[in-house]
Amino acid sequence: MHHVNTVSALRQHLSTARLNGHSIGFVPTMGALHQGHLNLVERAKTECDIVVCSIFVNPTQFNNPDDLARYPRTLDEDSALLETVGTDVIFSPSVTEMYPEPATLRFDFGNLETVMEGASRPGHFNGVGLVVSKLFHMVQPDRAYFGQKDLQQVAVIRRLVRDLSFPLELIRCDTVREADGLAMSSRNRLLSAEERTQAPMLFDALTLAKNMLLDEYTPEQAQAAVRDYIAHQPAFTLDYIEVVNTDSLQPIIELQAPGQTALCLAAQLGKVRLIDNIVF
Repeated sequence: MHHVNTVSALRQHLSTARLNGHSIGFVPTMGALHQGHLNLVERAKTECDIVVCSIFVNPTQFNNPDDLARYPRTLDEDSALLETVGTDVIFSPSVTEMYPEPATLRFDFGNLETVMEGASRPGHFNGVGLVVSKLFHMVQPDRAYFGQKDLQQVAVIRRLVRDLSFPLELIRCDTVREADGLAMSSRNRLLSAEERTQAPMLFDALTLAKNMLLDEYTPEQAQAAVRDYIAHQPAFTLDYIEVVNTDSLQPIIELQAPGQTALCLAAQLGKVRLIDNIVF
């Protein structure tokens, strides 16, 4: 496993791989890795000759400085985990390596960034677009792997790939959950012991809404049921619960074709903001 922290070293190493005809898979992360990240690497290993994983806590996608400061940074632990699943290259650049000058470019993802996370975190997806564009240019992968838990991020990056004609295949992988249903997330380690026991209620709320929709309740009725459920859990503050089309992320009034209906929610639990979704 090669560990590099400069763009020049990354490009030099990958140029040799390309000369040898090797395909490159890419898993971008912000570190604090868990099994969900490792599953992305394992999937990439089955489909690509070389797998690159980046570890970079991107400051441009945080609109809350406290959130950026709290985000866990565990590079040594992450590196050890990545070695266990056969990662070929770790790229862990510094902020100055990624942003030699302050970024001034602005992306507009249209309706994709005016709902849910975009509405709650202004500027977030501009930061995502910036860093992912830079990483795609640096790595030049054949395939890039992202988890479904960040469904809106996947939709934004899909738009980025299409509009900027990045020559790669974007692959969305299923959310990985703990035994109690909690979606694996780097933020979970910020939860207190008590909050960790409460956190799976978000998946319970999504499951409630999914079952109601399958029983032909309307999206409005399913959303109301989730709001009522969360209102009876005083530890939580619900940000949103939405029933949307999986690709456009726009609200829907009836079930879509299989795989095209998504239930998405976000809630604050203590100092930690959690998101989750179900696609069906």
